[in-house]
Amino acid sequence: MTSTPSARSKTGVRLADVHKTGLGSSAALITSLVSALLLHLHVIPADAFEGGSGTADASEGRKLAHNLAQYVHCLAQGKVGSGFDVSAAVFGSQLYTRFDPAVLEPLMKDDLADQPLHPVLSPSNPAWNYRVEPFKLPPQTRLMLADVDAGSDTPSLVGKVLKWRKETPEEANALWAKIDALNSALSRTLLRLSDVAAKNATAYRKAVKYISTIQSVQWLANPNIADNEHHSALKEVIEGFIDAHNLSEDIRENMRTMGQRADVPIEPPEQTALLDACISVAGVIGGGVPGAGGYDAIWLLVCDPVGCPPEELPASRVERVWSTYAGLDVSPLLASESAAKGVRVERLEDVPGLADAVREEAPSISGA
Repeated sequence: MTSTPSARSKTGVRLADVHKTGLGSSAALITSLVSALLLHLHVIPADAFEGGSGTADASEGRKLAHNLAQYVHCLAQGKVGSGFDVSAAVFGSQLYTRFDPAVLEPLMKDDLADQPLHPVLSPSNPAWNYRVEPFKLPPQTRLMLADVDAGSDTPSLVGKVLKWRKETPEEANALWAKIDALNSALSRTLLRLSDVAAKNATAYRKAVKYISTIQSVQWLANPNIADNEHHSALKEVIEGFIDAHNLSEDIRENMRTMGQRADVPIEPPEQTALLDACISVAGVIGGGVPGAGGYDAIWLLVCDPVGCPPEELPASRVERVWSTYAGLDVSPLLASESAAKGVRVERLEDVPGLADAVREEAPSISGA
């Protein structure tokens, strides 16, 4: 079978009762199912998901799985979405540039009886102009995710935003471009921090340990940040994390503006209060709402310094905020950045509990 990192945990409840988190679970499920069927039917070879996963070096089989999963996901939702969640499920951590939605328009009709699929979905079709570039979080940082015990109708939210964009294109496109520029700047900042860590690991480690002990507003205010040997390198790391913090806050502000203008709760006030409480914790770099937003979940990027007692880690402080927060029911989600580069072939015996789950879900067969 195939899997993606976000599609492997047993839920313990019926599928209809699974809580929606807005973290791409539907895309991960569709990607796993499509990829498994392609392998089972020998449409793509068994080694299709080995090796590189960026668009420059991915196999034709991986690209076909991407194109088909994008189509199935769009058909299920009744529209061509951003495609990022499917792309993440296929290729792993990445910087993503969306394909032109026109490529799927011929296949989004009610009657497909006379419409061949392969010419459109083939990796050789140049209309698939998406781009995937490698990305990773800076060393000694981690993502934290939490469900806020609610859920949003993603197609409805996105539909309202697109309606607003169509009705006020000049205003909407300007805000769209601004958020895109901020997202690009944030990705460059995080990648630059990884480069700094590679060049001066000692200074980077000291800086992460330092900013893990105080709030972001204090990162440059405290004069005790440097020693003579690593002053400039420490300053470079700390300023990088401050840039990341400020950019993530700017993204949140502009996403709230979009929500107000489109009259949709992209970052509802309840989540704003929760995020503000979390981001004020020492060692938290930034945060926001994932995907289309709404009452689904939150994400945080936090420092994860080496050698600290567990109770002193920023993640532990955040978890204490979540466990005592009164404004919303907050449920931590187990998550970490995957280095597995997206969809991959799994052996039943290599995934703890998977064989038992398959046996439990398999239909019983009886006969005379």
